[in-house]
Amino acid sequence: MRILRSGPGLVLAGAALWGTTGTAQALGPEGITPETVSVLRMAGGATLLAVAALSGRWQAPRSLPPGPLLLAIAAMAASQPLFFAGVDRTGVAVGTVLTIGSGPVIAGVMARIVRGERLSSRWMLATVIAVGGVVLLVSGGTRAGIDGAGVMFALGAGVAWPVYLLAAKALFDEADPILVVGTVFTGAALVLSPILIFGDASWVADGRGVAVALWLALVATALSYVFFSIGLQRTAVGVSATLTLAEPVTASILGVSVLDEPLIASSAIGIGLVVTALLVLALDPVAAAGDAIDSDHLRPD
Repeated sequence: MRILRSGPGLVLAGAALWGTTGTAQALGPEGITPETVSVLRMAGGATLLAVAALSGRWQAPRSLPPGPLLLAIAAMAASQPLFFAGVDRTGVAVGTVLTIGSGPVIAGVMARIVRGERLSSRWMLATVIAVGGVVLLVSGGTRAGIDGAGVMFALGAGVAWPVYLLAAKALFDEADPILVVGTVFTGAALVLSPILIFGDASWVADGRGVAVALWLALVATALSYVFFSIGLQRTAVGVSATLTLAEPVTASILGVSVLDEPLIASSAIGIGLVVTALLVLALDPVAAAGDAIDSDHLRPD
């Protein structure tokens, strides 16, 4: 299908794979911690992407702008432990929804200010519908007594996400997105590496631990970011941020079907609203054309 090969379609595919991370952590062995998961996920993704880069398919860039690169590394390094800590304290569905659901509006406004991207009426409508669906998901799929610190962790990860998107988009203008992501993951892994000194990663030696680590590295990190990065290169930042709401939909479905997290009618309606909004946006020819159309729109005659 054409949509699966388009920029928005690739963003959706990457986001759907991200939606499996919280469930993978929940299915991990005893002793698994959000901090060690974050480090191992970054290191695994960096290693896999480095192998792909060294295979000769992509030519390494001579240099990358230091400002956007450092911002991307910092945002990625911060978002990972914050996200997993939020999921650990609030549950897979709520933690993922709070992290991803807080990003689209912030990302759209920041992209307008920083990059001059046009916020179309279609994007606004889809974002309003999607955020409304997220609210219903939170209200219907929560467990009693949500941890306040967990909510703050999840929201902190959500704030870091638009920063990463904007920084990565600037870097993609200079180099192949796969190499950019590999560089960012390597930097983030180095930033987070002290966690392994104080944390306990012995859970990886367990059979389930190996399976979880491989899934997070191979599928939920390397493959997902390949899809997402190529899609982001072809799609505006604001549109991409809204499309990433496919992640909480995936997480919510897995939370209910695999982890037996509660689901009531409002949650089901919320999932339907988010899916509808994503389809409206993904099938938009302007969104599929990405920045080229936005730039043409903004360029004076």
